[in-house]
Amino acid sequence: MGLKKKDILLVFVILAIAFLAYYLHDLLGAAAAGTVTVKVDGVIEGVYSLGEDQEIIINKGSNCLVIKNGKADMTAADCPDKLCVNQKAISKNHESIICLPNKVVVEVDSGENGKLDAVAN
Repeated sequence: MGLKKKDILLVFVILAIAFLAYYLHDLLGAAAAGTVTVKVDGVIEGVYSLGEDQEIIINKGSNCLVIKNGKADMTAADCPDKLCVNQKAISKNHESIICLPNKVVVEVDSGENGKLDAVAN
């Protein structure tokens, strides 16, 4: 049972639609991505786009924030407990990563809201 011309054409059309959908999602997703605000001791150090992959050194090297695939993650810190490094990556509106010893707060400002938990209702 061989492939007919119409079968090959159908496979080509499906692949073209999949590629186009992926490209549009990537293009529109970066444009619609939120921002991450980095504050040190209450002062804004920078505002960065979640749509652009980058590594940000915070507070003269005390913390390292990595933005990748639309999420911000604290990958390194020189604080003793490393709680900020162990937090999950953030991408939803008003999610934050806080490093108390270094007085660093990273907060997302996005149109996409996070899920409420049982306590917040």
